[in-house]
Parts: sequence; C-alpha cells; structure tokens
Amino acid sequence: MNRVWGVVSTHLKDFTFAEIKELVALAGFDRTLLSHLEQKQGSGGASKGNLITEIDKNLNRLKDEKKHFFNILVEEMLSRKPNLEEDLNNNLTRLGWQLYNAKVIPIELFDISNLEELNEKSHEDLLKAVQRFRDGDLSGALASACSAVDSATYDIYRRYNLGNPDDASFQEKCNKSIQAVGIVDKLSELNWEEKDIRPFKKNLEGSLNQYAFVLQKLRAKMSDVHGTKPILKPLVFDSIKYAEMLVRMMSTKG
Repeated sequence: MNRVWGVVSTHLKDFTFAEIKELVALAGFDRTLLSHLEQKQGSGGASKGNLITEIDKNLNRLKDEKKHFFNILVEEMLSRKPNLEEDLNNNLTRLGWQLYNAKVIPIELFDISNLEELNEKSHEDLLKAVQRFRDGDLSGALASACSAVDSATYDIYRRYNLGNPDDASFQEKCNKSIQAVGIVDKLSELNWEEKDIRPFKKNLEGSLNQYAFVLQKLRAKMSDVHGTKPILKPLVFDSIKYAEMLVRMMSTKG
C-alpha cells in the first residue's frame, strides 16, 4: 500500500492545497495533524509538497485502515477529476495494482482484463471476492468466490435446461455445468494423439472436480463465520483462483 501512496500522492499535486486537505480528511485522515500547515501569499507559507510530506509522515497512524483510506481517496480524486483515471491506472498497473470502478485492486489477486473472457453473471461476485480479500474480510471473500461459481452454474442450468440447480450439491452443479458447455470435449481440437489426449482429459476433469470439492468444503466450514472459526488466508486466496478457473471453464466466451 505504500507503493500505491507513492503513485496517488504524485497525482494529488493536481489539486489545490485546500482540496488536498479536504480529500485526505474525507478518506479518514486526521486533519488536525495538518492544522499547522497553511498556505500563505508570499513567503513563509507551506507548499503542496510540504503538505503531502506531512501526510506521508503520519500515514502509519491509520494502520489497518490504510487500505480504506486509499480507496476512498482515489474515489474522491476521480469524482472531482475523472481525467486523472487513465494516467493513475497506468502508473498503478506498473506496480502491480489496477483501478476498477475507482477501486484499487492488486493484479496478482485478479486481473480485471480477464472479465471479458468470463461469464457475465459472475463478474460482480468475483470482483466482490477480490475487494473483500483485499480489505481483510476473508470469510466474505470466500462466500463471494463461491457465489461467482453459483451464478455461472445457474446461468448454464437455465440455458441448457438442466433442471433445478437447487436440487444438486455445489460440486454436482459444477460438474454438470462443465459437461453441458463441453469445454473438455473441445480438447480434441488440439489434434493430439489419442494416447496423449485421453489421460489429459481425465486429469483435467479430475482437477476441476477437485476444485469444486474444495470450494464446497470451504464454503461449508469457513464461509461467513465472522470470527467464530479459524480461517486460513492462503486457502481463501486459492479459492478465488479456483472460482475463476471454474467460471472460465463454464464460460461460453474465449
């Protein structure tokens, strides 16, 4: 997040001294820490550079609230100067972050350019999973990741007349949806020799089935527990990747 601040603070200079104070205050920064800095005509006043440096010195006071500070700050900046979005996003992308709907999202967690290849019904839940993970809401992130897969399966059940998805388990819905779309069968288009394609298909189907099982089990044991049960962060991170993979294999795009 300190690297994000390096980019964001550079673009803060596009605002006036008073606007910078107002923007950081709206984002949760204690404005009283800046009260001694005033811009004056002539000499003796503080510059925008002095102001940003002072904010920089006190950012660690925010601790766990720093992520929320950056997101609100970026939202407020773009609401006032939408023309900053392209340059801000380009600069963040070089550091492994990206903007989506004025939210700062780590690319390692989810690349928003992948949305074009995924079932549209799952977009909102996938992004919600990423944002919740970023903000430390692990159980919520897991719930949203599973909901993204649910959205894709419900869409496929409807389009292919597969019956009532509520009558099947999470894992069963995933397997049936993947079979209906026929993505595994399309592997024959690779023109591999039969001795190569047969075990590959079998292992791919097995992997997807295991992803579905893992998500099903994690949802039952770790989703929306609100601190009542232990949650392992690496497993939640992987669950978002598993959800993205399953949705991708169910997608009619790409």
